[in-house]
Amino acid sequence: MTWFIVSGIMEQKPRIVNQIKLNFSLVWPEKLSLKSWRTHLYNQYFVTRKVRETWWRKLLLLWIVGWVVFSLSLLWYMNSTQVEKRKETLGNMCDERARMLQDQFNVSMNHLQALAILVSTFHHSKNPSAIDQATFARYAERTAFERPLTSGVAYAVKVLHSEREQFERMQGWTIKKMYSSKKSTARDQGDDGSTEVTPQEISPVADEYAPVIFAQDAYKHVVSLDMLSGHEDRENILRARAVGKGVLTAPFRLVKSNRLGVILTYAVYKSELPSNATPDERIEAAIGYLGGIFDIEALVDKLLHQLACKQSISVNVYDTTNGQIRMYGSNQTVTGMSHISALNFGDPSRKHEMHCRFTQKPPWPWLAITTSFGTLVIAFLIGYIFSATVTRIARVEDDYHQMMELKKRAEAADVAKSQFLATVSHEIRTPMNGVLGMLQMLMDTELDVTQQDYVRTAQASGKALVSLINTVLDQAKIESGKLELEAVPFNLRSLFDDTLSLFSGKAQEKGLELAVYVSDQVPETLVGDPGRIRQIITNFMGNSIKFTERGHIYLTVHLVDEAASLWDVETETDPQSRTNNTLSGYAVAARKRSWENFSIFQHGSNPFDRPYVSSSSDQITLIISVEDTGVGIPYEAQSRVFTPFMQVGPSIARIHGGTGIGLSISKCLVGLMKGEIGFASRPQIGSTFTFTAVLTRARSNSTSTEYKPSEFYGMNALIVDHRPVRAQVTAYHLLRLGIKSELTTNLSQFFSKPPLNMVLIDNETWSLEAITWSNFASMFTNSTIPKLFILANPALKNNSPFFQDVNLNIILKPLRASMLQVSLQRALFGGGDRGNCRNGVVGNLSLGSLLQGKRILVVDDNSVNLRVAAGALKKYGAEVTCADSGKRAIEFLKPPHSFDACFMDIQMPEMDGFEATRRIRGMEAALNDRIKRDEVCREINGKVIQSWHIPILAMTADVIQATHEECLKSGMDGYVSKPFEGEQLYREVARFFKPNTKLS
Repeated sequence: MTWFIVSGIMEQKPRIVNQIKLNFSLVWPEKLSLKSWRTHLYNQYFVTRKVRETWWRKLLLLWIVGWVVFSLSLLWYMNSTQVEKRKETLGNMCDERARMLQDQFNVSMNHLQALAILVSTFHHSKNPSAIDQATFARYAERTAFERPLTSGVAYAVKVLHSEREQFERMQGWTIKKMYSSKKSTARDQGDDGSTEVTPQEISPVADEYAPVIFAQDAYKHVVSLDMLSGHEDRENILRARAVGKGVLTAPFRLVKSNRLGVILTYAVYKSELPSNATPDERIEAAIGYLGGIFDIEALVDKLLHQLACKQSISVNVYDTTNGQIRMYGSNQTVTGMSHISALNFGDPSRKHEMHCRFTQKPPWPWLAITTSFGTLVIAFLIGYIFSATVTRIARVEDDYHQMMELKKRAEAADVAKSQFLATVSHEIRTPMNGVLGMLQMLMDTELDVTQQDYVRTAQASGKALVSLINTVLDQAKIESGKLELEAVPFNLRSLFDDTLSLFSGKAQEKGLELAVYVSDQVPETLVGDPGRIRQIITNFMGNSIKFTERGHIYLTVHLVDEAASLWDVETETDPQSRTNNTLSGYAVAARKRSWENFSIFQHGSNPFDRPYVSSSSDQITLIISVEDTGVGIPYEAQSRVFTPFMQVGPSIARIHGGTGIGLSISKCLVGLMKGEIGFASRPQIGSTFTFTAVLTRARSNSTSTEYKPSEFYGMNALIVDHRPVRAQVTAYHLLRLGIKSELTTNLSQFFSKPPLNMVLIDNETWSLEAITWSNFASMFTNSTIPKLFILANPALKNNSPFFQDVNLNIILKPLRASMLQVSLQRALFGGGDRGNCRNGVVGNLSLGSLLQGKRILVVDDNSVNLRVAAGALKKYGAEVTCADSGKRAIEFLKPPHSFDACFMDIQMPEMDGFEATRRIRGMEAALNDRIKRDEVCREINGKVIQSWHIPILAMTADVIQATHEECLKSGMDGYVSKPFEGEQLYREVARFFKPNTKLS
């Protein structure tokens, strides 16, 4: 069957498409065959061999020259790109080395500054000083690892001329000049601290001196030297104490290592200075100077050895403060690509740069060469392929004939598929028609409201199954062009009531407002195909139910002639009012957008400047809309909504089910009804689907009008609802029973008081107004108090303690004429549900004694199965709670809870009954362990619990031994078959319950 269906789906087209195919296959192949096409080209362009060869040589030469130029251009472009990438790589490597050099230099600077603070704290701030030369030298040597870039440190103190004599007497030596008379500097002599240093001369008289008092062992020879007597050192000291930061000298050669280095000088102040201190304040507060020698070449060497591929580029470091002084690198002049990175060593008065070059020559651009050459080769191959194309034409002709043969086979398979689908659908529909017929016979008997609802649900479910079977057959009929419509009289309003019954259960589960409104301009009896109209509406409402989680679903029917007024209402009303004037108060997609592009409305800027006129007086055109407040359709998916087997996303079929052909079939059916279909959708707002249908008015003797009970004629009703759309729906259903009604948004504002027989208030309006019985009765002191009815959803009626405490007349939504009639008859004329057994114990008295008052959880993913199981248990007096998934059951049965037993379906999506039972047993085991350890109280909900174990019975139609064993293995206590049988149900529950006692 699957093979037949797939082959038919892939090959079948509508009748007109098949006719086009037939004409094409019979006529056009003779005119546009490959042989004729080849002969035409030969006669047109290749008349003589000389002309053909000359033209081909020119074309070939032009082809070769063009591709050679293109290949050279490609080579130049790719080589330029490679050069740019090489420049970028060099820049990144150079910037990385510059950044690391700065970071390491900053670390040493920070430690020198810390050493200056140490001297200030333990030498100047203590009396006597805690530091002497030996202490300073030993500390400097032991902490040298913290200053890996310095080769030595020394500290000089500030001495005024008036303090010189006392200072020299206290130190035991005289202050000496930095340079001797032989122009030798201390730093050029005895860098290793040897005794071969030329004696220094005594420093001449000056206003201020900076003699070194502490020095590292390697530089003990500089002790007593006046740092202000040297030109570079003096400039460094003066700048350091004026700016309050470290300053650098120009590069100079170090003795022994013969490397270039610099001196970093920090000023030491006698007290902390504010950040905004002036230079004069800093000079006045200076008490000493700390200097450190940096070996730049050793620093850069160490840095490059730490990096991988250190030999790939050459690095030079320059001092560019006054010209370009090389501090590191070779003197060789290297040409080629280079990059300059700026260096910042913390002294803004000195500028440094790092110059980088690759040490190796750039490689050949092999990628560019091979790409350009390969492109040229491919171009030559393409030329060769063109010459070989002619030889392929003969093969194509053979393949064409073979394809035509396969096409004939596929068409034959399609015929077999259609026959198979017709046979199978007939065999399935035969017993289904018997089921639906028996249900209809049951509907004709005397039933109470609940029984009617159950039978209607069963009948609607059977019709849904037949509809699914018909959908598959319809698709085949549409593809073959054999689908035809019926023309029978039918009542449109009753048809839509039945459609609402089909979806009322699912709408109640989701808490959706479900309503239908048919304009009073629409005739009660029409001639058309009611089954196809029901099919279209079912497709629309089924999609709305699946994709709507809050709000409403609203079905409206009008004549096309009324659409002008609907257009004016939507265009003139502001958006906020349109939001408030909806069925549930949620925003909706504008209804006019779903049909404004219909061809019957295209008459200028306003589609209704000229009213639509039917071609025949007996024909009318209906415009039917289904409005929802669901998730909407993404804009990118709206173009394929009516495409067969296409859905919005890949997970739609897995989450919501469906085949994706409902809308495509609906579009075809609307076309057969001479109508049009369209939609308007906004993501996260909702969708509105609209279609038109041309039907015929029924003659007066063709069928009877809708039945209106005579006992309601002449009655008046008041509808109180703050939502006008919802009030209009209620008035529509009352009018069908012959009851006239008036609308108001507030009962207290209703002053016109004609004789009223009933007042209908929506439960939402009731809650907002907080109307009490006393207030209601006081408004009708001079007349008979009308009956008060509350229009409520079933979930609100069952869960609201207010409605349980006050004896109100409740009418359940969605409103349908038959259900509304029974509810009004019961309240106004004393009629009730004959033989009502919903709250009593009926049937097996033993089961009634066992289940009376027990709280039972029923778990099933199918809403119909839930209702059947819940109805069977309620019949015996049990209080039933329903759950539609295994996850929901786990939430209900998380201990502590008040349920006495659970009936669990086995096969459910996401989490089956076996897995849900295992998790429930795990939660119970964990709580029982805590009870044994006295971690939780044993008394819960007024009962002393020794251990938690709720009886869980599987609900299944499979009674084989393997299923029974799997139930016991997963922790279930037994199973019952579906549908429930009294004897088996009694046998299973008797093991856990005692008559007239509750489970403890």
